[in-house]
Amino acid sequence: MPGLSQRSQLLSCSLFVLAATAVGFAFSDRPSTAADTRDPFTALRNELVDQDIVREGIKNPAVIRAMRTIPRHKFIGPKNKPREAYDDKALPIGHGQTISPPYIVAYMTEALDPQPEDRVLEIGTGSGYQAAILSAIVREVYTIEIVEPLATSAAKVLKDYPNVFPKLGDGYKGWPDKAPFDKIIVTCSPESVPQPLIDQLKEGGKMIIPLGERYEQVFYLFEKSGTELVKKRLLPAVFVPMTGEAEKNRVVLPDPKNPNVHNGSFEKDNDGDGHPTGWHYQRQLKLECGGGAPDGDKFVKFANTEPGRSSHMLQAFPCDGRAVSAIKVSLSVKADQIGRGPNGESACLLVRFYDSERGTIKEDVAQALGPWQGSFGWRPVSKTITVPTKAREGIIFLGLGGAVGELCVDDVRMTPVPK
Repeated sequence: MPGLSQRSQLLSCSLFVLAATAVGFAFSDRPSTAADTRDPFTALRNELVDQDIVREGIKNPAVIRAMRTIPRHKFIGPKNKPREAYDDKALPIGHGQTISPPYIVAYMTEALDPQPEDRVLEIGTGSGYQAAILSAIVREVYTIEIVEPLATSAAKVLKDYPNVFPKLGDGYKGWPDKAPFDKIIVTCSPESVPQPLIDQLKEGGKMIIPLGERYEQVFYLFEKSGTELVKKRLLPAVFVPMTGEAEKNRVVLPDPKNPNVHNGSFEKDNDGDGHPTGWHYQRQLKLECGGGAPDGDKFVKFANTEPGRSSHMLQAFPCDGRAVSAIKVSLSVKADQIGRGPNGESACLLVRFYDSERGTIKEDVAQALGPWQGSFGWRPVSKTITVPTKAREGIIFLGLGGAVGELCVDDVRMTPVPK
């Protein structure tokens, strides 16, 4: 799903974009000047990597080099503008699927600890971009896509990557003829790990996979020990569902006629790491305990001192515009010396709606609570937001969005208004 800000997963909305023209940092792994002249997108790719990959914590040199080298604009399809490829956001690629934000691709790749001699299985080829990134690091990549038109288009672009082997099929079943694999990466979300993937992972091999309900998932890193998987919980995430056999086995189904906010008072913190459960792609925030929270004992504090750098979180939700005419959104906010970012970015809460193909509804203007500036104590804020008839999903974007200062939020609520 799309994330937040022009450079960091979102939007064209002037309230909440990051500075596309911000100056990047210099790194020794950058391509040569000659490469810059051959590829007009090299500068944009380096800027993306500097601001949204390296600055946000990715350290593996091989992953960083691959992100600098692989031309993402060749994987986003004809309906997206090539320039958009170098914003840190998801993009629709048709058939209800998306290409993941570059940071998420880098994060998942680094988590696998890819090695030059690895044979990797990818479930969910999509555009082919993740497979191409892996191809620059490992020996062989085997990738499976269940949607035939996507499998066909990805296979065409992946012809330029001779160590990538694409296949049309149900990723739930894996690729037994090519097993076992050193690493498995799953870029769609089932509720539980498919047994065939466990069987096809080598002893000591690693698998990264987003698991959970349709709109509330977590990345897990598994390492195989005998017939068991040793589990490590990583970041919250939101991915398109694994279809085919996995979807048939899904137990918890979303209710698009009753959109709501999960953990809007931020009392749940399953990891105990200071990040609220149910909120995804969190940047520069801290879960505060006690001290006058408007609802319960906890609230979230966003803090940013670098103009243009994103500080945010998001939450996706089902919402059927044929059944819901509007949503009433409310929260409590507190501000401390909040100033706009270099391109006018402001602290606010945005709601963006998406159609059945997971594309942004173009005629819908991003609807905001805020912007908030300066300093003030806790205050309640609310707004009724119209739901477009074509809407099938929505995302709440909340935070500073490139503005500077501190923003505290609590008690985020959503109430649907039925048609």
